[in-house]
Amino acid sequence: MSQLIDTDSTCVAPCKMWLIKLITITFLTAVCAAQDKEDDPPTPSLQLKSDWFDVFPSEKVEFSCNVKNRTDWTFIWYHNGEKVPDHNPNFHFAAEGSILTLTVATQIYSGNYSCKGKHKLEGLNTEESEFIELKVYSKKPKPTVTQTPNFGTMFRGESVSLRCMVDVSSGWEYMWYSDGKKIQATDIYNVSSADQPHSVKYSCRARRGQFFSEESDTKTLDFSDPPQPFLNLLTPWLDVFQSEKVELSCEVNGPDWTFTWHKNAAILHPDSSIILSQGGSLLTIPSVDLTHQGLYECKAQHKSRQISSGFSNPTSITVYAVLPKPLLRKDPGFTQMYVGETVHMTCIVDEAYDWEYLWYQNGHKLSETSENFTIPLSLFDGGKYSCKAIRGSNTLTEHSNEVIQDVLEIPVPSLNLTSQWFDVFPTESVELSCVIQSDLKWMYTWYKDGYKVQSGNTLSFGPDGTSLSIKSFSDLNAGQYTCVGQLADRSVTSNVSSGLSLTVYDKKPSITLTQDPEYKVMFPDESVSLRCHVNVSSGWEYSWFKDGQQLAINKDALIIHSLRKTNSGSYKCQAKRGQNQVFLTAFSQTAGLEIEEIPVPILKLRTPWSDVFPTESAEMSCEMQSSSEWTYSLFKNGEKVQSDKDVATFLVSSAGQYNCRAHHKSRPVSSTFSSGLLLKVYDMKPSIILTQNPYYDVMYTEESVSFSCHANASHGWEYEWYKDGKELSVSGNHHKINVTVESHSGSYKCRARRYGTKVFLTDYSQDIKLHIQARPRVDISLLTGWSEVFSTDSLVLRCEVSGSQDQWNYTWFKEGEAVALPPSDKHTVMPQNDPEQSQYTCQGNRSGRPSYSQQSEPFKTKNLLLKRRVLLSISGCLFFGIIVVFLGCIALRVFRKPAENAETVEEPNLFLTMAELKARDDAPCPLVQYITDVSLNVPTKDEDDNCSEDSPLCITSEGDQAVTSESNGTAETNGGLVSFKS
Repeated sequence: MSQLIDTDSTCVAPCKMWLIKLITITFLTAVCAAQDKEDDPPTPSLQLKSDWFDVFPSEKVEFSCNVKNRTDWTFIWYHNGEKVPDHNPNFHFAAEGSILTLTVATQIYSGNYSCKGKHKLEGLNTEESEFIELKVYSKKPKPTVTQTPNFGTMFRGESVSLRCMVDVSSGWEYMWYSDGKKIQATDIYNVSSADQPHSVKYSCRARRGQFFSEESDTKTLDFSDPPQPFLNLLTPWLDVFQSEKVELSCEVNGPDWTFTWHKNAAILHPDSSIILSQGGSLLTIPSVDLTHQGLYECKAQHKSRQISSGFSNPTSITVYAVLPKPLLRKDPGFTQMYVGETVHMTCIVDEAYDWEYLWYQNGHKLSETSENFTIPLSLFDGGKYSCKAIRGSNTLTEHSNEVIQDVLEIPVPSLNLTSQWFDVFPTESVELSCVIQSDLKWMYTWYKDGYKVQSGNTLSFGPDGTSLSIKSFSDLNAGQYTCVGQLADRSVTSNVSSGLSLTVYDKKPSITLTQDPEYKVMFPDESVSLRCHVNVSSGWEYSWFKDGQQLAINKDALIIHSLRKTNSGSYKCQAKRGQNQVFLTAFSQTAGLEIEEIPVPILKLRTPWSDVFPTESAEMSCEMQSSSEWTYSLFKNGEKVQSDKDVATFLVSSAGQYNCRAHHKSRPVSSTFSSGLLLKVYDMKPSIILTQNPYYDVMYTEESVSFSCHANASHGWEYEWYKDGKELSVSGNHHKINVTVESHSGSYKCRARRYGTKVFLTDYSQDIKLHIQARPRVDISLLTGWSEVFSTDSLVLRCEVSGSQDQWNYTWFKEGEAVALPPSDKHTVMPQNDPEQSQYTCQGNRSGRPSYSQQSEPFKTKNLLLKRRVLLSISGCLFFGIIVVFLGCIALRVFRKPAENAETVEEPNLFLTMAELKARDDAPCPLVQYITDVSLNVPTKDEDDNCSEDSPLCITSEGDQAVTSESNGTAETNGGLVSFKS
């Protein structure tokens, strides 16, 4: 190896140093391993000197750590892998640290405890001992007290045992307290029986060494007398009838009791007539007889405890031998009574209580259940009445005595007029009569307008008020007259009679003229009736007048059956009555008759066209201008095709001459025929023609194209447009595509529709296929090569349409604005004409289709020349620097002489003997001196440059970053040369 170093010390010096270090590391590793195996220290043993592995706050725990058969050791303690601090007052160390006493404070002292030994003289450390896990509870335990037997209530004379227990850890002693005083120190405390009712509170506490638990919850023992049973009557009555049911219950607070029953102080044993429930709490006598009468009591015994109660409250049961019969009374005692009178009935039972009552009318049960029954009489309340008394579901008496009640309806007097008219004039007389058809004697009272009538000079009454005479009328006698009957010996009043209204007029009555039918305009051949009426009194005769001339008619009606134009005119009438002295009314109002000819209907076409296609219909309307009360019939070529429709519209689909006629809905009147309408019907659907403008086999993007759709017949069309079978949202017969893109390519067609009575659709037009191509692509390239970098500051750009053999002219754009230069495929950029180094695009143009191309992608010239020169300068420096270093190495190899032996410095001896290693105390392991971290700088290889000198300058998308990265790399590596000196 020394020969290799002497031969070429300049190049292999670093390699020599690394080889020496490697040999040294290997040797020292072997030496250290041998030292470690000479004498391994023993593992200490760890013991817990306390009795428990689980402790509570304020308890103490003691650990011991020992090395078997060895001395001169001190010890280090660990809690959960971390060294126990010396300054913690809860840790106490003794006997050279071999004993650790821990005073537990909180749960943080839970965990694994271990120890290590350290030799006082040799300075050796043992392995860590096995760990002991210590559990620390968060708080003091609290004992629980249990009771045996665990009865909620203790009775006088019973005993009970109490047990105190802590359910965590072990080693506990227990202390008992009674009402706060200490009484015993065992876990079980027996409470002796007591003769008197009392209540005592017990609690306990646990102890382990000097550690005390919390005090338990208080357990209260209550000793009381057995409960007093209560005898309860479950059925409603204590005095009962034979066969009724009696049910008694014996009740005690609390479960688990049985019962015994006593009658008249003797124990009662169940038999066939008495039923006791399981446990005896319920005594049932389903059917009582006289033997069951007596005084009843009960006692309670506990099922599982030797406890008995005293007697319950006594209950006496009385039994009746015979059911009573009810007595029915009625007040008043009249057999016949009138509607509206009131009768009171009472059903009386003298024995027992809690009776309900059943009432009967003519043998039918009524809904009333009370003892007293009051009836406001109506016609349905007549008949025979009786009652029964009932108690419970089985005790029912027989019927009472029967009472008969007849009910008569209140009569209505009959009021009659003996004179001819109800409405009279002064000097006339009237007589009225009032009668009730009955055998009883009635007295009558007269009323006018609700007020009682008194006799006077012009008024007089017949016997018992049966008649009223009015001799001479005045305005005071006018009004409505009624009469009422009253029984002489009863407080019964008849209903009010119907009223008779007497009217006294102080002037002539009005007369009314009516027309039927009441049309303003009448048509020839119609009938009309005029009637004259006086709205008061009767016995009138009538006179008729036309245009002031009296007609030979004296009836109240003037009827004309077939009107003519000559019947037009003004009509009125007048009334009269009486023989000796004739009374004439005033003239009626005038009724004018107007007779006109029937109007002619108008037939109109409602659809916008008079020519239709198969499946289409035309809509026509027939209208009368004078009125809407008409029905209409439609005629085609003189024959009726549709008749008498309320709606004046008709749907027609066949060719011909149409007219219509009107008929009045409520009057027998028909019009003449309307004028005619001619309807034309095609025998086939129209043709649809689709045209394209301009029409080229191929369209280019950004061009416009227009389609036109046309139906060759009729009008009123709307159009539907389709592309590739899908409907477009386009209306009208023209569809224009302003800026076409390639997605507009497809197959186009159309059809027409129009809305009449229903939608009519034509067939589809022929398909026109629209083919749209993208305009030719144009690209910009840089013609300036690498060799021209030092000779010029200009850049030559070239614009070319990709893949085209046609002749193109080119337009250049700078920042979106056209450059004002003759069209050329080349453009030169210089600092003089582009100081801001702008963004350039170009576009091709020609005379054929397409007339222009797409615009190129933008080309940026910013800092391009500067980047090229910087890159070339850096590359040149790197190239010449490598050549200089290479020549320098050759010269050093050739001209350098070896150093003389006398001047050679002796290299240090890196390998020590074992004795030398043991004699040194500053480096227990010599390997430590020679381990160092050495970073090797690895040079990064430059990326390949595919650009030749004569090729156009390569341009990246982010030119600025390329120059910056290369410049920085050059500075850091001194022009690409990396030093290997460590």
